Amino acid sequence: MKRVSITVPIVMAVMMAVTMPVNAKEEKIESGIYINDMDLSGMTTAEAKDMVKEYVDSFGGAEITLNAVDGGTIVTTASELGLKWGNETVLDEAAHFGHDGDILRCYKELKDLQYRNKVYTVNFDFDKNKIRTLIEENAQQYNQEAVNATLTKTENGFEITEGQPGIMVDTAASVDAVYDYLTNGWNGTSCSIDLVVAVQEPAGSAEDLAKVKDVLGTFSTSYSTSGGARSANVANGCSLINGTTLYPGDEFSAYEAVAPFTEANGYYMAGSYLNGQVVDSLGGGICQVSTTLYNAVLLSELEVTERYNHSMIVTYVSPSADAAIAESSGKDFKFKNNTGYPIYIEGSTTSDKQITFTIYGVETRDSSREIAFESVVLEKTVPDTEIIYTDASMPVGYCSVQSAHIGYKAQLWKVVRENGVEISREQINSSSYMKAPRSATVGIATTDEGAYNAIMAAVATNSVDEVKAVAGAYKAAADAAAAQAAADAAAAQAAADAAAQPAPPAEQPAPPEQ
Repeated sequence: MKRVSITVPIVMAVMMAVTMPVNAKEEKIESGIYINDMDLSGMTTAEAKDMVKEYVDSFGGAEITLNAVDGGTIVTTASELGLKWGNETVLDEAAHFGHDGDILRCYKELKDLQYRNKVYTVNFDFDKNKIRTLIEENAQQYNQEAVNATLTKTENGFEITEGQPGIMVDTAASVDAVYDYLTNGWNGTSCSIDLVVAVQEPAGSAEDLAKVKDVLGTFSTSYSTSGGARSANVANGCSLINGTTLYPGDEFSAYEAVAPFTEANGYYMAGSYLNGQVVDSLGGGICQVSTTLYNAVLLSELEVTERYNHSMIVTYVSPSADAAIAESSGKDFKFKNNTGYPIYIEGSTTSDKQITFTIYGVETRDSSREIAFESVVLEKTVPDTEIIYTDASMPVGYCSVQSAHIGYKAQLWKVVRENGVEISREQINSSSYMKAPRSATVGIATTDEGAYNAIMAAVATNSVDEVKAVAGAYKAAADAAAAQAAADAAAAQAAADAAAQPAPPAEQPAPPEQ
């Protein structure tokens, strides 16, 4: 009789019974399955996920110290760097172990669990953006910027100050280094990680700066008609630029050099242009500084990268030879050192109110080369009206007059001559200046109806001279009344003081002679 083996069918039937789900309930993780030292036996996937996440979060308070430059440290925690579970897919593997795939494989996996546990490993992950933000916001305070070699002009010539290298945190490399350590070598405890630093070499050397001896261009303007506040602003702005050393390729911003326009930075209230009028502002007059420097730069044949003309014409240079800077409008004067050598900017002012900028460098131009700049006026517009403004906050008698400004359209041309012969003529810029009529701002505040009517009648004439005359008469009367009132008050006070003095003692009779 033949013997028929039924072992394989029976085994397969058993295995199928084992692997097929019962009802629609979520399968439980098999016994003997761990993630790290966490036993997942009999848990649902959701239960296991919660437990592992709680485990990962438990390391969030671990202190992580980032070592920056020169002993500087940035102290944070794992949670602040975005600590999270980095390999959540391992939970799917654990949940499906012994359940998915080939029947024979599942059978083998389940049999293996009877003899040894299946252990998966948790991987930590972090947020690179949070690491980058932390380093960017905190490492800079420890950076040591390179100090470039510089020049200082003295009575005996130039003195050279050697530069010093800097040490800077390399942000990109540091982010990668911190992330790599935390995701591959961190054990969940407090740790210290060195940031990546780079040496920043200073620009220039004593050898380079020793070559700077030649005057490339110099220019002066006068501010002799300026009042004390404007004169102080011009001198202050000049001093802030004086002593600047620029290396080949460096760009200079006049605005950045002289800003901010604050009292703490040495500025006073003085007249400046705003919307076709002259108004007082901190730093008024600073544009004469940038304009004087502009002309020295042109004569040095440096590369002008940004320049704006004033809204209205100025008197200290020809039309189109100015360079305005303004915080409110974003105007700036910028130029680049396009020579192959360092340059030095010397700025000075004199007691007779002359401002001068001289640019030193290495002269490489032919000695026969001469440069001149010509201002060409294309159009001139003279205002033919006058404007009267009333100011209810000022008393009758107040009158402030602003002169008219002629409108211009102009160009600046660069003329080059060699051995006295013109070889080129190039337009450098074009400028348009608005016209502004002569104007007066007159006070109308008064309780005297007659005075109010008189000043308003003068305003109706639209004549600055008429308004000025009427306001002047009321101011003279007000000044006289104030002077009389002051004299009367002084006399009354003197009388009161005299009355308050004690009476002199009565005269005593002379004693008899002895």
